[in-house]
Amino acid sequence: MADRTLPKLLQTPAVILLLIWMIVPLSMTLYFSFIRYVLNNLRRPEWTTPSLSNWRGFGNYEFVMNNKDFVLAMTNSLFIVGSILVLTVILGLAIAVLINRSFPGRGIVRVLLISPFFVMPAVNAVLWINMLLDPVLGLQGIAVGGINDMIDGLRDFPVLGAFFSLWPELEPISFRATQTSAYAVIMMVTWQWTPFAVLIFMTSLQSEDQQQKEAAILDGASNWSQFINLTVPHLARPIAIVVMIQSIFHLSLYAEIEIVSRGNGNKNLPYLIGEFANNNIGAASATGIFAVILANIVAIFLLRMIGKSLMD
Repeated sequence: MADRTLPKLLQTPAVILLLIWMIVPLSMTLYFSFIRYVLNNLRRPEWTTPSLSNWRGFGNYEFVMNNKDFVLAMTNSLFIVGSILVLTVILGLAIAVLINRSFPGRGIVRVLLISPFFVMPAVNAVLWINMLLDPVLGLQGIAVGGINDMIDGLRDFPVLGAFFSLWPELEPISFRATQTSAYAVIMMVTWQWTPFAVLIFMTSLQSEDQQQKEAAILDGASNWSQFINLTVPHLARPIAIVVMIQSIFHLSLYAEIEIVSRGNGNKNLPYLIGEFANNNIGAASATGIFAVILANIVAIFLLRMIGKSLMD
């Protein structure tokens, strides 16, 4: 009994600290979500203090749900997170399988592949939106201009000129626009987080049973058949872990959306919380509770998926 009591006593301070760290902010957010708490209100100065007399009940939740941007923020959060997860898992699997073999410069390639993960999110967004995706000065604008110049040159050829004269002039895409800003966020976050998936998958591939692969080769199995029937089942647990960890981080994206579009038609729940938090703390807290509920729904789904993969 003494052997069990001492470890529990040693763990108690850390557990209590973690509980306080989680429960206090969540309790304050829950309390603020049920009261009128507005930082700047000249007509009703009593609302500028978080007093219980300003009780509003579920009024803040109704206000948030009736906001024109709430449905957009909810659906955009799921769209961005889902797209990033699909792309990072597919690209991570492909890259991990490609570099899971000996070749000259293997160590340098691995370091270069992992390095994007250490770039700060704000720096990553600034680099992508200005240096790569800008329609005038970015790599995209330069590439589109070069293609248009090449097509113009081909139009002067006697035989091919008639064909290329039918080609329309390409226009660069403005990724700050309402319709395309979400895709810019997906691209830049995918570029940054794919190395994380590569690292997890590459580590797991080191423990793959080579005898099974050799037996499959002797049976005449193709590379694709080996990948689908041996490699993917072996990576089921790492894939589930990558999806869960990335979901937690991507549900709280903010810097990328702020830098790319300032929320112009491309908002998620954290960005909507930031807009409300400028003045209406009650509405911001209610939105935060919605974000917590959404995160828990996603977490429950992912934990079940991970548990199933572990049992299999």
